[in-house]
Amino acid sequence: MRSLDKQRIIPYALALISGLLLVAVFPKIDQGWVAWFALVPLLLVLRKAGPGVGFRLGLTCGLVHYLGVTYWTAYSMRTYGHLPMVQSIFVLVLLAGILALFTALFALAVCRLNRRPWLFLLVAPAAWTVLEWLRSWVFTGFPWALLGYSQYNRLWLVQVADLFGVYGLSFLIVAANAVLTLALLRWVEKSWHGHEASRALVVRSLVVLPVCLTAAVGYGMLRVKTMDRLAADATPVRVALVQGNVDQSIKWDTTFQMLTTVKYRTLSLQAAEEGVDLIIWPETATPFYLYRDTLLSDMVVQGVRTAGTHFIIGSPRVEIDGDIHRYYNSAYLIDPQGEALDRYDKVHLVPFGEYVPLQRWLSFAGKMVQHVSDFHPGDRGNALMWEDRPIGMLICYEIIFPALSRAMVRNGGQLLVNITNDAWFGRTAAPYQHFAMAVLRSVENRRYLARSANTGISGFIDPCGRILATTELYTDAILTGEVKLLDGLSHYSRWGDWPLMGLCGGLLVLAVGRQRRSAR
Repeated sequence: MRSLDKQRIIPYALALISGLLLVAVFPKIDQGWVAWFALVPLLLVLRKAGPGVGFRLGLTCGLVHYLGVTYWTAYSMRTYGHLPMVQSIFVLVLLAGILALFTALFALAVCRLNRRPWLFLLVAPAAWTVLEWLRSWVFTGFPWALLGYSQYNRLWLVQVADLFGVYGLSFLIVAANAVLTLALLRWVEKSWHGHEASRALVVRSLVVLPVCLTAAVGYGMLRVKTMDRLAADATPVRVALVQGNVDQSIKWDTTFQMLTTVKYRTLSLQAAEEGVDLIIWPETATPFYLYRDTLLSDMVVQGVRTAGTHFIIGSPRVEIDGDIHRYYNSAYLIDPQGEALDRYDKVHLVPFGEYVPLQRWLSFAGKMVQHVSDFHPGDRGNALMWEDRPIGMLICYEIIFPALSRAMVRNGGQLLVNITNDAWFGRTAAPYQHFAMAVLRSVENRRYLARSANTGISGFIDPCGRILATTELYTDAILTGEVKLLDGLSHYSRWGDWPLMGLCGGLLVLAVGRQRRSAR
């Protein structure tokens, strides 16, 4: 009996270990090197598991992983959504459970589609990559903590993102995990679903993997040199990021609206003394409707005129048509005279933060922003026209969606600007995870990125993914830097995810065909 219990417990313990290792690869723990073997414990216990058991093992791994990575959800819901702790934890578990389904489907595919060791090497990275891509679309999409983001601070390796995006890095990482798994099985003389991994297969895979990684690093070194040369010849502009550090709990209190406006105005005038071309305020920096609330709007406009430069200011916006009110989370481009030149309305809204999905069933959750009705989405890819220099705007977590940044660059965006209010996250790991994901958007599209956050992390990222400067969390700050305006489209900007998804889809079709032939 004890032996039977042990046989049942060990597989789930190893799946749990993989989940914990996957937590460790992302900020704040930030041990990206662990990603290259984090899935090995899970893959080892899948070597003879049936589809049903494999699904449950994958679900265990995924649940541990996403509880550890998105734990901040409960904090945000409790602190700013004012949900009871029990309901906050319920929302966290619900989110982690939905995300864990993708890990479970990966494990199911590994168990079902590749009874042969050589097919395992193809199916594992292909299935994981396709499922990550689907995660960016299904249930409105939430591609948080994709495996490829774990390498955001590895300069040379990350450059392949301009070919295949963050998903290309995920493919490489899972392929490495699959190779290591087969090598370990060969070493301990264990089979993969009844088939021995031949010595020749293991040796070839252990040769091909380093060759692929070396090629990726070599490509990265060449691309860094090329981009540095292009950036040196590009048009420079001086940008100031204003971080007002306004506490989220008082931000929408009418008593503090005047103080918030004065703070941003004062910091902006200090930034203007450095001779900047553009000053950027965070998402909803004005806790009122800019150009509609007269007194506070006049204070902002007078500050812009005194600064004598262009501004991008995040503000809620309302359109009134009779009895119909439409609300938007917007960014205004304002000229030195205080006139709005252009406007961007946020496209991908945050569930529970800006609207309540499935209100019939989740009405208890409400919205964390109670001061406006549900926001409406804007038009995708609508770049801000700063004279003859298009700016690709991304508000808050739009930066985690590769397709939105691509749309901005394809519409001419020469600079990416991300404004956000990460005060929702407190001092959890979320602000660090959020900023790390922004690095990949710069590399994928070969653009400088300027990021202004209410309480941090604000910063500048260059087209190679170097983090040029950042602010600390919960500090009043002005961060000034020089960015370059760049043209041209990378391979990824031009073609997106379709080449890689086509390859992965082809590998999965090959596996299905092989499986059917074997069954016959």
